[in-house]
Amino acid sequence: MTAFRATISCAGLFVSAFLVSACQLGGTPPKTSGFEPTVDLRQKEIDERKEEIIRQLAHCESGGWGPSDRPIHGGRGAYLGRLQFSVQTVISYQLRKEGTQLSRQEAAELAHDYDRAASLAKYMIFDLEEPHHWPLCARKIGLRSQMSAIKEMSNQAMAAW
Repeated sequence: MTAFRATISCAGLFVSAFLVSACQLGGTPPKTSGFEPTVDLRQKEIDERKEEIIRQLAHCESGGWGPSDRPIHGGRGAYLGRLQFSVQTVISYQLRKEGTQLSRQEAAELAHDYDRAASLAKYMIFDLEEPHHWPLCARKIGLRSQMSAIKEMSNQAMAAW
């Protein structure tokens, strides 16, 4: 009888431990966060580095970064905004990026809108790998080497995932 009680007591402890640990037979194991934060942290670092590169580029091109309360013109009016886009460049690359055809006025407005212009510049630089639109400042800030470093970080993040 005592052996029977010991067996039942052991079985009861096993079931209790099983229920307390929230394990389920046949279910999917709980997700662990061992790898996900690493990828998220890496991606966050990559995004921050891209933002910093765009700030450096804008500062080189127009002497500042971020929104401006006045329109910025350069190259005798041929280039607009902090990132000094030509209207035609904005029209062409916006069409490639989002498939939207902008008018000249809409392109000028985009060039003067820092956030939208920065998004377009990131697309041109990091997605298409075309930094040649800013020849002088690309050399000054070492844009190609910074692009390579970010690409390497991205490859490591993808390999870790």
